[in-house]
Amino acid sequence: MNTEQILRWLQRFATKIEQNKEYLTELDAAIGDADHGINMERGFKKLLIQLPTITNKDIGSILKAVSMTLISSIGGASGPLYGTFFLRASSAVADRSELDEQDMLDMLRAGLNGVIERGKTQLGDKTMLDVLFPAVTAFEKAVDERKQMRDAMGQALVAAEQAMKDTALMQAKKGRASYLGERSIGHQDPGATSCYLMLKCLYESL
Repeated sequence: MNTEQILRWLQRFATKIEQNKEYLTELDAAIGDADHGINMERGFKKLLIQLPTITNKDIGSILKAVSMTLISSIGGASGPLYGTFFLRASSAVADRSELDEQDMLDMLRAGLNGVIERGKTQLGDKTMLDVLFPAVTAFEKAVDERKQMRDAMGQALVAAEQAMKDTALMQAKKGRASYLGERSIGHQDPGATSCYLMLKCLYESL
């Protein structure tokens, strides 16, 4: 994956967030503050403005710039979590202009670890981690089997989609949704959904 494809991924993700702003907000209205789509769209709209100014940078620098933009412009828990994901990812691929399968795995794993540490969450809490962890695990398995980047990401996306749907079966244990207790069961998690969209856009950009 080269710099151009990374930029395409970010452009596509920002567009996808804009297209799904109301859907994400609707999901959040059922179990949260009804602002996930609005907050995400605000941050990614700023990112779209910024992207043309960072096209000549390496992948690590691009991802770091994304992190700073999201942390400063997305409200709630999503800003710090997505910001940390991209910040840790940037450190894993510093100074790179192209990523092979192992580089991509290092990038995704670093982002995943950042989300775990920043969110102080674990699997089953009904958060974006419940999508990100199985996706990275599936990607790692595919890389171990020497699959090409696109095929490996395809396997990760299949895992991510199922994991996203499975969050509807979970009881929330983090954030505003946790206040609902058992009433949070039956609703798909908005953060898990936006995380799936991020991975879908990554796959489509390859």
